[in-house]
Amino acid sequence: MKSKKLAGNKITVSTQKYLDIAEIKNNAVVLKDGTLRAVLLVSSINFALKSEDEQNATISAYVSFLNSLDFALQIVIQSRKLNVDAYIEKLSEREKALTNELLRVQISDYREYVKELVDLGDIMSKKFYIVVPYSPVSQAGQKKYSEKVAGVFAPATTIKLKKEKFEQYQEMLEKRLDFVSSSLGSIGLSVARLDTQSLIELYYNTYNLDTYEQQKLVNVNKLRTG
Repeated sequence: MKSKKLAGNKITVSTQKYLDIAEIKNNAVVLKDGTLRAVLLVSSINFALKSEDEQNATISAYVSFLNSLDFALQIVIQSRKLNVDAYIEKLSEREKALTNELLRVQISDYREYVKELVDLGDIMSKKFYIVVPYSPVSQAGQKKYSEKVAGVFAPATTIKLKKEKFEQYQEMLEKRLDFVSSSLGSIGLSVARLDTQSLIELYYNTYNLDTYEQQKLVNVNKLRTG
């Protein structure tokens, strides 16, 4: 009787309750402790193809960048199996649209080659991110450890930054982003800040890896609130 009663209970608590994220807005992530995070997508460089002098210069510039930081950074490398379904579909559409038989045969052969290449082994794609934080010193010093732990498990809807304070924190975060972006640019890396939609997709993909491919997110700009 007891087991049947338990089996009939529906799970009403969302897993979002146990995440550190309170909300995502204005291209920033607001955590439950009131601190902000911004995420930069960073390009890679082919270090092995550089000359020895170029390699030494790159290492020296990177070390100088790390030594100049007065705040913590998080460097994230995300590896995912490369999905070429959209690319294969695009090739198929081009193949059907061609009138030149020779070009159609070449595209068909190339399409089959790509499919076989992917089937032979898992081809991974890598993305590099840098998470830039802003944590007010006064706020961090006032909170006790027990309060921080309680904040992590607090419902996200109860954690809201006032508009003035959010704008103040975001201004300080922007300065850090400018510094990090310019420093990485001097090393030869391209940097792009993730906007609100990209941040939502990044975290959705991270926490819902199995369902991300089957259930795409709606663009946040198209959502309507009543």
